[in-house]
Parts: sequence; C-alpha cells; structure tokens
Amino acid sequence: MNVYLDNAATTPVAPEVVEAMIPVLYQHFGNPSSTHAYGRQAKALIENSRRQIAQQLHCSPAEIIFTSGGTEADNMAIHTAITQFGVKRIITSSIEHHAVGHTAEAFKALYGVEVYYLNLDSKGNVDLSELEEKLNEEIPTLVSLMHANNEIATLLPLQLVSKLCRKYGAYFHSDTVQTMGHYNFDLTELDIDFITCAAHKFHGPKGIGFLYANKINRSNPLIHGGSQERGLRGGTENIAGIVGLCKAMELAYDALEDHQQHVWALKSYMIDKLTDIFSDIAFHGETSFEKALYTVLNVSLPPTSKAGLLLFTLDLKGVAVSGGSACTSGAAKGSHVLEGIGADASRPNARFSFSRYTTKAEIDYALQQLEEVYQKNL
Repeated sequence: MNVYLDNAATTPVAPEVVEAMIPVLYQHFGNPSSTHAYGRQAKALIENSRRQIAQQLHCSPAEIIFTSGGTEADNMAIHTAITQFGVKRIITSSIEHHAVGHTAEAFKALYGVEVYYLNLDSKGNVDLSELEEKLNEEIPTLVSLMHANNEIATLLPLQLVSKLCRKYGAYFHSDTVQTMGHYNFDLTELDIDFITCAAHKFHGPKGIGFLYANKINRSNPLIHGGSQERGLRGGTENIAGIVGLCKAMELAYDALEDHQQHVWALKSYMIDKLTDIFSDIAFHGETSFEKALYTVLNVSLPPTSKAGLLLFTLDLKGVAVSGGSACTSGAAKGSHVLEGIGADASRPNARFSFSRYTTKAEIDYALQQLEEVYQKNL
C-alpha cells in the first residue's frame, strides 16, 4: 500500500482540474495579448477565471495578479511595500516560510530596512502585545506574518493583526499559501494589503498562483517587459494553469465545510491513535481546530538512536511524510521552524499532512508502519 501524507508540500491534482485544463492546452493556444480571435479567446479565459476567483474572495478582479506561485507573490508584496510604499521596517517572525524570511533579509541587505522578529511562545504564537508596542513606534512598517505555519500548523488571528496594523498605519501582508482553498476569505471584512496563493496546495497545478493586492495601494511592476496583469507582471500568461487554479478554487469552496470536517476527523483520529501507541509523544504547534490548520500535524516522536533513518524507512514502506518544509528538505540543516519555537532537536519529528483524498485506511496503515519501525528500533 502506498500512502501520501505530505499534502502541505503539494497535493495531487484533482481529476476535474485536469479535465478543465486539457481543452485549453489543445484548443486555446493563442497569445492573450494578440488582438485576433485566437488571442481574444485566450484572454477571455484568463479574465473569466480572474472574475470567478475574485467572487470567491469578495474582492475586485483588478486586485488579483496571477503569478508563478506563492513564492513570487510573497516577493512581490514585500518588494512593493519597500520600494513603493516607503516602508523602513519589516515586522515578522523567525518561523515564516523562506519565501518571506529570506526575502526580508535580502531586502535588508539591499535597502537597509530593519527586520524585527517578534517573540514566539512554544506553540509558535506571536506576541500581539509586543506587536502593538512596536507598531506604536511610528516607523513606516510592513507586518508580514503567515496565516498558518506550514510545518507546525499554528494559526494567526488575522482579524486581530489586521486591526492592529490599521490602528497604527502599518501595511499588512500574510502568506496564506497553506490556508487558501482551506478557509473562507471575505476581503470586504478582512482589511489587509496582500495575501497569496499557490494552486498546488489545494489540488491545482504547480507553477501558478496569485497575489491579492488591495486596490487602495497603487503598485508598480516587479517583472518588467510587458503590459500583462494590468501592467504589474510582464510575461505571457500561463492560460492552462490559470484555468486549473480557478477550477481548483471552485472545487475547494463548493464543499469547504465537508472537506474541513473530513480532514479534521482524520487528524483528530491520528492524534488519539499516536497517543495510544506511544506513551512518550508530543505535538509541535497548536492542535485544536480553532487554533491550528486542520490539514497539518507535526509530531515529536520518542527518541531513537537512528532518528535520521525514520522518514527514509517509512518511505521504503510506502508512507510519504515530511520532516519539515519541502523547500528545505534537501538541506542538511534542521527545521528553522522547530528551532524557532525551541523544540527538542534530539527527538525525531514528522509532519503528517492530509487532503480531501486521504482515507482512514491510509492513516491506519501509516500508524501500523510507524509502530513497527519503533518496535524494531529502526
């Protein structure tokens, strides 16, 4: 049996998404910037998709900028705030995705902006009182904090942070890559400057995403060379990818509550079973439905002399899980997220992440293989 439990890294593409993309690849090959019928047909697909996505988020279609994914969208948001909005300081945390963390440090070196890291508790929650104290210093600031941590699942109270930012005149960007398609966003109620999306996190294709950029802010392009995306991102659009992204969002939001209940039940079941199997076990980050991303469970497993072989051994048994972010899985250094919350580095950890396609039988098989690995002491 093969079991895929690394959906926080990427999800399998939904069959309905593939079906929506195939006709585009075959039939709609025109350049969307061309004025003839082929180009107009391609352009219509892009703009119809943009409009449908905007309807899901309750925003204007003009506020959706298609990108190559979440990393580019995060870069675009931070670059815009620093180079165009006069931001002199970025307030963030040490456990952000590298698309934010590395970008902030790069712009610190390039433009001399200050990067301030908020204190965290052992679950990865930011100190909101510290945030308010720093915002009160009246330095032009961008707050960049992710909605849900991709490794430990802890959720940020978006509305509270948004209100703090508006109270003190700060810009607010949130990396919502892990939560887009998994939670509702009503951008008439959430007052935020930037949020991001990567389609492959909710059963869409790779290489496509978007940046939501609040229309109250005027932006200049990050990528020059064409007038695409209302002049904000040069380059011929990924038409099939955009159509696939749109279809994936439609599927996600058509049955969102069912999806949430299904996945949360699996996560809760796995927590209970792991607690039964191992007396010495803990969980990184928050674990309740209210405070944690329901698709991710990060487990601190009992110590073993062969911890480094754990994920490899599970892989040999057909169980795909992660030890951290897929973007750094090839690196020798351990997880910066676990380091940031002061987790015990001597214990092996595994991130199990679930999707709408995950079944209870797959959870049972993964648990069985994990238990056998420990019985044999690797």
